[in-house]
Amino acid sequence: MDFELVLKTLTSEFDRRRIRYAAIGGFALGILGFPRATMDLDFLVHIEDLAALHDTLTPLHYERVFHTVNVSQYRHADDRWGSLDFIHAFRKISLGMLERAKSYPVAGGQLFVKSAAPEDVIGLKVQAMSNDPSRRALETHDIEGLMSIYRAALDWERLQEFYELFEFGDEAKRLKDRFGHAQ
Repeated sequence: MDFELVLKTLTSEFDRRRIRYAAIGGFALGILGFPRATMDLDFLVHIEDLAALHDTLTPLHYERVFHTVNVSQYRHADDRWGSLDFIHAFRKISLGMLERAKSYPVAGGQLFVKSAAPEDVIGLKVQAMSNDPSRRALETHDIEGLMSIYRAALDWERLQEFYELFEFGDEAKRLKDRFGHAQ
């Protein structure tokens, strides 16, 4: 995937159409300072903006290959445009993630992309780990990477809520003891 081409095109259209979005997943890790190889782009998008999202992607020759109330996946025949995954924000917790999203410079500062906050990226990784236990090692690596960067600046109360939601409350306490202080 040509990330710069895709991001420049998408973010321009998202802004023009006022699509509420935030980068999540592996790409968001890089935006937040913990780069990890990724093959696609993952976004959180407001459920009320799904029609505008579809109307944006279709003329760019993306095909929607999967759609439920919770997620949509789009693929492009040209590998330069890659695949895009969208989680639909409609619950209070995910709507809050969109509200907290901030713009960060990417591509050497030539482009700005909205990303979910570090705590929210971690929360989604906790959810992924809960949904698919085989992903635990990868998700834990990503989570600890972000925690090592942001440490005491993280909202540890919000993180504790995410971990408790998925019945990992003791793990959140252990991680706070390990990372929850300034270095």
